[in-house]
Amino acid sequence: MTDPAEAPRSVTAEVFRAAMACHAAGVVVVTTRETTGRPWGLTVTSFSSVSLEPPLILVCVARRASGYPAFAACTKFAVSVLEEGQEDVAARFAHSGAEKFTAQESCDTPATAPVVAGALCQLDCHVHARHPAGDHLLLLGLVTSVRYRQGAPLIHHRKAFHTLGSGVVTS
Repeated sequence: MTDPAEAPRSVTAEVFRAAMACHAAGVVVVTTRETTGRPWGLTVTSFSSVSLEPPLILVCVARRASGYPAFAACTKFAVSVLEEGQEDVAARFAHSGAEKFTAQESCDTPATAPVVAGALCQLDCHVHARHPAGDHLLLLGLVTSVRYRQGAPLIHHRKAFHTLGSGVVTS
């Protein structure tokens, strides 16, 4: 395996970001609580299932995110898979400093991590492992509880939100 520090670098961050924008991804909000009880959350598109046995998921948290310290130290977190129509929630959780949690749009899960009310799917997770990866933290979660329902997911592609049936919703 090549040491990233020694690998030739011909791809700039801007070019890489533009290339990755070609990949359509579902939009999720990842949430946790500090030991003081303060909730933290952020919008991510770097989310994936990893294993069925045991049930593991992966989310990537940017080191520059204001909630990074909370995720770097948490023992549990939750993932809310957003539904089409929740573009405003995705945008709010994507910005630093915004008041992200509203009484109408968030609630606690059985594992006491906040989730987005009305999300298509909600996963409660215990931290299984953390791995530093460049400017992100890879957070592996052992899924301990799942709630889901029928509906259409919110999609992110080329820096804009989309739905499965109707094209661009907002940018």
